[in-house]
Amino acid sequence: MMKFLFMFIFMIPLSFKINLFWLNQWIYFLIFIMFMFNFSFNYLFMNISYFFGCDLLSYMMIILTLWICSLMIMASQKIYSTKFFSDLFLFLMLMLVISLFCTFATMNLFIFYLFFEMSLIPTLILIIGWGYQPERIQAGVYLLFYTMLASLPMMISIFFYYYKMNSLDFYYFNNLNSLFFYLGMNMVFFIKMPMYFVHLWLPKAHVEAPVSGSMILAGIMLKLGGYGLMRVMKMFIEVGLKINYYFIIISLVGGVIVSLMCMRQMDIKSLIAYSSVSHMGLVLAGIMTMNYWGLSGSFLMMIAHGLCSSGLFCLANINYERLMSRSLFLNKGLINIMPSLSMWWFLFSACNMSAPPSLNLIGEIILINSLMSWSSLSMFSLIFLLFFSAGYSLYLYSYTQHGKIYSGIMSFKMITIREYLLLMLHWLPLNFLVMKSEFLILWL
Repeated sequence: MMKFLFMFIFMIPLSFKINLFWLNQWIYFLIFIMFMFNFSFNYLFMNISYFFGCDLLSYMMIILTLWICSLMIMASQKIYSTKFFSDLFLFLMLMLVISLFCTFATMNLFIFYLFFEMSLIPTLILIIGWGYQPERIQAGVYLLFYTMLASLPMMISIFFYYYKMNSLDFYYFNNLNSLFFYLGMNMVFFIKMPMYFVHLWLPKAHVEAPVSGSMILAGIMLKLGGYGLMRVMKMFIEVGLKINYYFIIISLVGGVIVSLMCMRQMDIKSLIAYSSVSHMGLVLAGIMTMNYWGLSGSFLMMIAHGLCSSGLFCLANINYERLMSRSLFLNKGLINIMPSLSMWWFLFSACNMSAPPSLNLIGEIILINSLMSWSSLSMFSLIFLLFFSAGYSLYLYSYTQHGKIYSGIMSFKMITIREYLLLMLHWLPLNFLVMKSEFLILWL
């Protein structure tokens, strides 16, 4: 694992060369391919060096990180063409990749916490530095303080656990029956997911972020919460059985409420952001059932959501760069002027509502199994959750593609090959990983 870390460190000089913008992206792809050769088909930790090591969960998360980060550079061509601090942008990307790599690759809880917090800073700078509206400062403050407020109790919980058990290795976690410890350790993950009630920072951050910020937030940042919960749930087997059902109820009912909020959004990015809250609510409920199906389904859903949501934000940005608006009142009738892009809108909307053959479908089927076996009463929430999920996806598609073209469009440029490739690289893994989904499911 250390060899990959050194690779990233040697890339630092490259990020300050303005004319090597696309080379950076190519190198990320190269590291991605090299990492694929190290792939673990095993639930055991492999490639262990120092406190780094990877099991299947870590591998898939790191692979997703490298993939999304290389696509972020591809999506941010405007930063390169306008020379808008593109060298600083590449350096931030590298810091983000290093912090996320270390977060997912570590086997020690404190190191995980350290890099978990570190990944917040580049994201914050991305939003404040390259965001579009003046409200981005407020969005950055929301993002920072929501996470920071809950992360201090987590640090104290980690110290407390070390004092009690003398080890912070994932492999040696023991059951610790304490409600305060449970809340202190997990609250930061609930906020990062985000759970309903503490989700307010997410739509705000998404709407103000540049396309790369939205992609990293939807693709990786929300997964940090799910990944962390999967790692620490081992400690809470006893106390979890007593109080997990509160969080399952909040997640499922909150998911339905957020789905209804999606149905009345007038901002494309805001709609996609709220749909993320709804999907991640399902993931959280799956982890909280603490059964094998729940963990497998949540893991699958996190990978699927990372690719699907990121792709939708790319589509929203392609429209925004041409129409200079994210409003659904102005983004209308696009099937008339960009019919080929309309196909991509349809494909990603279909994935968003878990149509076959996307990974989302398998993830949702497994999660429904898990939640129904946990309690058949969860059926009522699940019915509405899945129905409204299809509802807002169709609403997003039909509103943007049909209707009268906005008459204020003065000039318009067609879709470039780069944008087609960007969308293709989101869609292909999302729909073709289904062929080998046993690697993603049989991981415990």
